[in-house]
Amino acid sequence: MNITLKIWRQRNRETEGRFETYEMKDVSPDMSFLEMLDVLNINLIKKGQDPVAFDHDCREGICGSCGMMINGRAHGPGRGAATCELRMRKFQDGDVVTVEPWRAAAFPVIKDLVVDRSAFDRIMQAGGYVSAKTGGVPDGNAILIPKPIADEAMDAASCIGCGACVAACPNSSAMLFVAAKVSQFALLPQGQPERKTRALRMVEQMDKEGFGNCSNNYACEAECPKKISVMHIARLNREFIKAKVF
Repeated sequence: MNITLKIWRQRNRETEGRFETYEMKDVSPDMSFLEMLDVLNINLIKKGQDPVAFDHDCREGICGSCGMMINGRAHGPGRGAATCELRMRKFQDGDVVTVEPWRAAAFPVIKDLVVDRSAFDRIMQAGGYVSAKTGGVPDGNAILIPKPIADEAMDAASCIGCGACVAACPNSSAMLFVAAKVSQFALLPQGQPERKTRALRMVEQMDKEGFGNCSNNYACEAECPKKISVMHIARLNREFIKAKVF
């Protein structure tokens, strides 16, 4: 099939960007979206032109680095999949596909479709961890945890930090990301000693990074490739209030 691409090109964060149009011929519907971009870049290099910069690593929906806006949606059409898992069969012959980087002040553009998401790293450094002495691996049954709680903690821990929640939110809020990281520890015994400081420090760092407030329109949950529930945001609010009051 034939596809027309309108891709955001921007040399660096200091320069103005613009959309460039590219015609893609004989695109296989079995290609992933990133494989299609690979073909585009090969063609551009052959012509002596600058290839389109985009983030990618595992290409298995695990690392979260491949995020981009496709036709106005984070990670493109469909639910529960990152951009690297998106197949060209989701599009029709003759479609015009608009591709942009995440649009958020806290995610400045590095080049083309690549944005700086180190704000997430700083939020994690502020409190997204458990302090524990190193040593031998404890027995898996040493601490008994009810399965429903373990499952909920695992669901929260499945967040890959791609930034789709921020890109989808009208306020560029990082609440779903922070909530998932706080929730995964708040549910488990290992996370209790630093429970209060974790919520306070991560929310404080989130505000410092310039993310907006939760818009309550659930766009974050709708576009999250791991389908993380906004119920974790409610837990984050409770954790933060308890840490402030008690």
